[in-house]
Amino acid sequence: MATVAVTEGLTRTWQRPAGIIGWLSQVNHKAVAVRYVTTAFVFFVLAGIGALIMRVQLAQPNLDVVSPQAYNELFTMHGTTMMFLFAIPVLEGVAMYLVPLMIGARDMVFPRLNAFGYWVFLLAGSSLYMSPLIDNAPDGGWFMYVPLTTDRFSPGLGIDFWTTSITFLEIAALVAATELIVTIFKSRAPGMSLNRMPLFVWAILVTSFMIIFAMPAVMLASVFLALDRLIGTHFFNVAAGGDPLLWQHLFWIFGHPEVYIILVPALGIVSTIVSTFARRPNAAYILVVLSLVATAFISFGLWVHHMFTTGLPWLGMSFFAAGSMLVTIPSGIQVFSWIATLWRTRPRLQTPFLWVLGFLFIFVLGGITGVMVGSIPFDQQVHDTHFVVAHFHYVLIGGAVFPLFGAVYYWFPKVTGRLMSETMGKWSFWLAFVGFNLTFFPLHLVGFRGMPRRYYTYPEALGVGDLNLLSSVSAFVLAAGFGLTFVNMVWSWRNGAEAGANPWGAGTLEWAVPSPPPPYNFAALPVVRHRYPLWGEDQRGPAEPDPAIRSDWVHLEGEQRLRATSGTDVLDAGLDSRIILAGPSIWPLLLAVAVGVIFLGVLISLWFVPIGAVLAYAAALGWLWPRKDEW
Repeated sequence: MATVAVTEGLTRTWQRPAGIIGWLSQVNHKAVAVRYVTTAFVFFVLAGIGALIMRVQLAQPNLDVVSPQAYNELFTMHGTTMMFLFAIPVLEGVAMYLVPLMIGARDMVFPRLNAFGYWVFLLAGSSLYMSPLIDNAPDGGWFMYVPLTTDRFSPGLGIDFWTTSITFLEIAALVAATELIVTIFKSRAPGMSLNRMPLFVWAILVTSFMIIFAMPAVMLASVFLALDRLIGTHFFNVAAGGDPLLWQHLFWIFGHPEVYIILVPALGIVSTIVSTFARRPNAAYILVVLSLVATAFISFGLWVHHMFTTGLPWLGMSFFAAGSMLVTIPSGIQVFSWIATLWRTRPRLQTPFLWVLGFLFIFVLGGITGVMVGSIPFDQQVHDTHFVVAHFHYVLIGGAVFPLFGAVYYWFPKVTGRLMSETMGKWSFWLAFVGFNLTFFPLHLVGFRGMPRRYYTYPEALGVGDLNLLSSVSAFVLAAGFGLTFVNMVWSWRNGAEAGANPWGAGTLEWAVPSPPPPYNFAALPVVRHRYPLWGEDQRGPAEPDPAIRSDWVHLEGEQRLRATSGTDVLDAGLDSRIILAGPSIWPLLLAVAVGVIFLGVLISLWFVPIGAVLAYAAALGWLWPRKDEW
């Protein structure tokens, strides 16, 4: 165990600087992660409010609660927010908090880059939400299909806000993915070889690679559209030799992997919670890891799944239809692994596990309808109907949001040191579960009856008024279920029962430190000898490093006031270096603002591009300028 002098020295080295500048300068992975998650949930609430307004509009035929233009803006902002501003950032935030703890590290390997990514996310998301305030909200859907979103059919700044904000935003996603990959590969605790990594860490590693390969496609598409609108290029103008289908190919090369970018971290969450509540290691660990990797590879061969009605050759589409069926196999491996892990156990039916059970039911239903729309003839019948709306909400809300709320209940004690209320948690789950199924299952039937999606109203003769009314009323039940969890979080932050270090009896390394963790995570970095260190064969938990290594780090950090973590090799996590970590700095924020001037300034004048470039260069110099205590 580390001595009191050591922990006091570590606390002085890792503590947050005082004052508002100190708060803005924080780079510790836990502080940045909490900001990510909190900001993403704010966007989630805003998107949910928009969804409720749309459901009120659709509750009965021929209503005029909102105008057609307002409805277009609502579903554009709702979809964009959920896909770009909530789903990926919130899961990246969860990963940023947990991955260093799970792998036995003290921080992410590039702390300032981590903070820079958050400020980019905040500025990009906030700028997108500024557009409605100046009566220029985007109205082309989260998919922005051309030519409807070219300047000929969509004048004004609304689409320009979307293109610049999304391009700017994806910098944050790429930064976070790069951070997570390098941290996982090079900063695991000694002994944590690749075949000992927690499944959640494997899921984050796979997701991060997917982000790096998928995000450039949508960035390229949004830049092409911005150039068409702002300076008169013709990437999508048929009359000048462009092609509107180029947009769909570029967008869905990103868009279908995006679904799995959201899903794969959720699978890691489910595997973690199932193992903990079954009190048993995950069955078929190697197969589960391979299934995660296979899901990533296959997901990049499915994008034409969204283009079955565009007139592409049937032979080419048939390969993508086959891929749509093939991707269910690795997902099935995951489901059977969870069943095998739970087999002949008596899991505790506490709130985190209830959200996982709800996910299993909803995810399987969403997967079945996914196979259905993977069939070309069936897809051509239900394309652009509410059947598709029902399908992707079953996959995305059921497949990602339910596991995420399970993660909130599971890891909230780690962040705050307090347990959330079980009573409120179970009420929240049942309201959300019942409300979700009564909201979205009727939309399958609405779609079968021919109601198009993205329409702001429908005629009474269509005969779907009762089903839409049920869906709209149930949407408020669903919102109440999610809202009760937010109430629970606020109440439990101050009033929840004290959790202790490991309230669930989990086996992964994040529970080896106090809850909440100290700023330096581990006073003595552990050595891992088992896939579940806290359930190790000797039941004594993770071993400490060699005393010589520990005293070397104490000298480095205690006397020179430098932050450090372990550097290990990629495969076997043998200790091979010491990684010196950057300390708090205001420059990541200033660099994010400068880059924002480049991206958002083009909405005013192209002169802001060189101005922002000069500011960015100055901020980068400040960021990299060596401080005296880092010599």
